[in-house]
Amino acid sequence: MVETIIKPLLIIAFVMGAGLSSSAGLIWLERRLLAVWQDRLGPNRVGPFGLFQVIADMIKIFLKEDWIPPFADRPVFLIAPAVLVITVLMSFAVVPFAPGIVVADLNVGVLFFLAMSSLGVYGIALGGWSSNNKYALLGAVRATAQMLSYEIFMGLAIMGVVMLTGSFNLNTIVLAQESMWFCVPQFVGLVIFLIAGFAEAHRLPFDLPEAESELIAGFHTEYSGIKFGMFFVGEYLGITLISMITVTLFFGGWLGPILPPVVWFALKTFVLICIFILMRATLARPRYDQLMHFGWVVLLPLALLNLLVTGAVVLALQ
Repeated sequence: MVETIIKPLLIIAFVMGAGLSSSAGLIWLERRLLAVWQDRLGPNRVGPFGLFQVIADMIKIFLKEDWIPPFADRPVFLIAPAVLVITVLMSFAVVPFAPGIVVADLNVGVLFFLAMSSLGVYGIALGGWSSNNKYALLGAVRATAQMLSYEIFMGLAIMGVVMLTGSFNLNTIVLAQESMWFCVPQFVGLVIFLIAGFAEAHRLPFDLPEAESELIAGFHTEYSGIKFGMFFVGEYLGITLISMITVTLFFGGWLGPILPPVVWFALKTFVLICIFILMRATLARPRYDQLMHFGWVVLLPLALLNLLVTGAVVLALQ
């Protein structure tokens, strides 16, 4: 009884601590990798290899004036960043890091992940609307339309994996990949899922909700101090979460030879995070209408076709 209570609490504490610390580490990693790919130095002044630059940035955010615009809807303005961070942290509860290392081994783990992703939209939408700023509101509208649209394609991409395994349980999906990772039979689903993941995390080239060249900072234009930091942390937690879910669904999760399962899971996740950063360094930002057109005209038919072919193969094998 005690073990069933203490074990999930320890995993939750680890996930929260690792998530927040990984956000700080990812900021440094992104700056270094972008510098390497763009042939420049990157952070190299504060501490060895610029490692303390992130600490300096965090101190700056914590000490910065936590200002609330007088024209903002104060209660909603305050709660919006927390909604975003909490929904992302809740999604980590169903991620199996290794055999037996999971907060909640739900039979509907895939659906729980999709549900938490949908709820994260509320944090962004409320943040932009409560700011009472036209740029923030436009960014929130863009983000809401973008995230809700690409969640459909993300869900359809996952359904191919669910059909092959016959389960929504993420542990079962990992174990079903012992003979072959699903990135091979579900390559189309993997591509669609990754593209939708970029849009969900609103990372380049899909960072239109916070396009500084036209919307200042989008939905968090009026935010400063710790509340801005929460939006920032939420974004990097989202990158980590999408990478972990991709590894779980398509790259065998913790499966791998010789090394411990947790190490395999961490290595695969790290590679996908680097791909997220590489996309920022290489791809240009499309127009918003091009983004939506690409989703509904290209990704949706592809996702449906992938489901049709997968269903036909499953039926044929039975």
